[in-house]
Amino acid sequence: MSASLQTRTAAPLLQVDHLTMRFGGLVAINDLSFEARAGDITALIGPNGAGKTTVFNCITGFYKPTEGMITLTHPDGSSYLLERLPDFRINWRAKVARTFQNIRLFQGMTVLENLLVAQHNPLMIASGMTFLGVLGTKGYRESSRKSIEKAEYWLEKTGLVERADDAAGDLPYGAQRRLEIARAMCTDPVLLCLDEPAAGLNPRESLELNTLLRSIRKDHGTAILLIEHDMSVVMEISDHVVVLDYGTKIADGTPEEVRNDPRVIAAYLGVEDEEVEEVEAEVEVVAEQVEAEHKA
Repeated sequence: MSASLQTRTAAPLLQVDHLTMRFGGLVAINDLSFEARAGDITALIGPNGAGKTTVFNCITGFYKPTEGMITLTHPDGSSYLLERLPDFRINWRAKVARTFQNIRLFQGMTVLENLLVAQHNPLMIASGMTFLGVLGTKGYRESSRKSIEKAEYWLEKTGLVERADDAAGDLPYGAQRRLEIARAMCTDPVLLCLDEPAAGLNPRESLELNTLLRSIRKDHGTAILLIEHDMSVVMEISDHVVVLDYGTKIADGTPEEVRNDPRVIAAYLGVEDEEVEEVEAEVEVVAEQVEAEHKA
């Protein structure tokens, strides 16, 4: 059996079952179910206000869902019910990392320090949670060496070696985006959640982002779940796309399937439900015209 087929037939890495999130009388997420598989890039898309970031906040522990289950199953078979864990354990134990729509770096720290501080958990364990780190014990020195090596690796991977000693806040916007992803990867996640990583990037920077995300998937096997409005990024790198509209899933499939789904087109155009059939007819006409042009 091929590796890709094994991935498809194996249990999903992330399984979201009947997720509902209410804020008083507002239903932000309505009975949402979807899967994200190991080694895949899964995109969560939809118009503004569709509930995408709320889903991320439930997965990463910032919100506790009103209803539903969020199960993360590691390749070794260990399983975590994320809705029952505090947010710090979702990162530390379940190995889920995230970035934010608004960049949240330690602006006054250097680029290198941002990558080292992300690795404080193994360093604290090596210190015995006491003063052993101050004494420079062998275990702590080894852990410190590995932390620096990992930081140097991600500096190289993200093209930030020359800026290692610069304050993170002095980096150009696109470089700050890459640093935030590098910092998340320093925690060795099995699932990396990216909230609009291409926001504010120019075309060259978006292309660099695509290359970085592909390499993370290829070289580390890290599954990626991303929220993104830049459809050039979504359609170029995603294996699987889930579409939300007003907190409800309206499509779930490959990028090509989602691209041609009339419900998705209608949602992005702001079309009323009763007009979806009209949009579907227009899509079919365009598809026939494109096919005729190709044959010609």
